[in-house]
Amino acid sequence: MNFVLLGNGKTGSLVAEIAKERGHNVLVVTSAQNRNGAALTADSLAGVDAVIDFTTPEAAVPNIEACAKAGANIVVGTTGWYKELDRVQTLIEQSETGLVWASNFSIGVNLFFHIAHIAASAMHYGYTASIVERHHAQKKDAPSGTAVMIQKVMEKVSGKNLEITSIREGETIGMHVVLLDSPADSILLTHDAKNRRGFALGAVRAAEWLAGKKGFYDFASIFDQL
Repeated sequence: MNFVLLGNGKTGSLVAEIAKERGHNVLVVTSAQNRNGAALTADSLAGVDAVIDFTTPEAAVPNIEACAKAGANIVVGTTGWYKELDRVQTLIEQSETGLVWASNFSIGVNLFFHIAHIAASAMHYGYTASIVERHHAQKKDAPSGTAVMIQKVMEKVSGKNLEITSIREGETIGMHVVLLDSPADSILLTHDAKNRRGFALGAVRAAEWLAGKKGFYDFASIFDQL
């Protein structure tokens, strides 16, 4: 398949590496080449199976808009733009293109969402709950998109809005902890990423899955189809 990668940072570079390992062609487009999505035109994306975005919250929505206008599918691994989700979904459906988004493309994290959903029922039995997330000092958004997703998953079950504590330090890849506490005991659920490979592989597999499809998809709802 032919992919265009937007963003060549730590995760983006790994996306390109894994996509090539899986036999795909990858064209990397830098932010300097693509200000406000200018490089994403119908001509430049002709023959491209999917665009993969690992840029910044400020760049993600213009990139999505440009892809929709060009008729190209896009996988969005950038977080921090989710206030625009409803508008973007309408845009994708009207343009009849395809988009997969995720706060986290790791298969392990998406399994963790399911575990958190089940664990949230503890709050019906008197447990209190909170979320802690820790990431590297350079991460731009806080709380992390993954922590917000855990919060939403657990709120659907419990009806309670869990507090999120964000820590930014060092080179931490990404750790998410759910603490459930009662007078009798505590339950601690932890997902700790060892490296960025899980994020990158999930994004590439999402791009493979999205090729030729139309519609607006949350990775959490389709990852079990990969």
